[in-house]
Amino acid sequence: MITVGQVLTFLNTLASPSMKMDWDNVGLLCGDKNTPVTKILVALDPFYHVCREAEEIGAQLIVTHHPIIFRPLAHLTAEDATSRGIMLLCAKGISAINAHTNLDQAPGGVNDALAATLGLEDVQVLNPAGTDEMGRPWGLLRVGAVEKQPLEDFLRLVKERLGCPGLRYTQGQGSVHRVAVGGGSCGSELPLVAAAGCDTFVTADVKYNDFWLAQEQGIHLIDAGHYYTENPVCAVLQRALQEKFPELSVVLSQSHRDCTNFFL
Repeated sequence: MITVGQVLTFLNTLASPSMKMDWDNVGLLCGDKNTPVTKILVALDPFYHVCREAEEIGAQLIVTHHPIIFRPLAHLTAEDATSRGIMLLCAKGISAINAHTNLDQAPGGVNDALAATLGLEDVQVLNPAGTDEMGRPWGLLRVGAVEKQPLEDFLRLVKERLGCPGLRYTQGQGSVHRVAVGGGSCGSELPLVAAAGCDTFVTADVKYNDFWLAQEQGIHLIDAGHYYTENPVCAVLQRALQEKFPELSVVLSQSHRDCTNFFL
């Protein structure tokens, strides 16, 4: 019998809680470590429709990147979707585990998955924060290389590989070759990317001024969307959990999609 606690222990080996940012909230945020598990639902976010999906497919556990509780809750009522999701999980005995900034920074985590999806080679951690028990460096951003190509070709590759409906970008100078990636909101890391000699930076949630700063510094800055830059790690989590616990059913969410649309 596999329990929630055993799954949590394994996930902590993939992304140690010690790697998280100080402000973050990770781990088992809802449920009981002793609950037996036969089915796990993996998704980027623990939104209400994902909680409903877990109930519908008979999952006892959801594993997500983003936390179901991020800031202190002022109330727990049916008046908002977050509360309804937590109430549903509690009523049905479904647990929720997340690995957030620890998974962003961990070897093999969010940003390694993003780098792999975009076909980067010779990938390294940019400005490592430390090393893990295996001696592997860990940190937030990844940097690697692609075959030298025009920006338009690389934009097309990013859009196709990540399945984005569109991209926001500013054009820097020259070709695309040395690329930094940071899934989610990493636009503030632009100075570090520039100092590392990168010509291109793929991230999300980029602020207006960061686009101007990138253009001034000659860096191609690409905003591919928070969901699309982080979602590749879900398949990584699903495979890792299924390989570790072959007796369980580990499935990717079929209901969760990005809610952002483009009016063209």
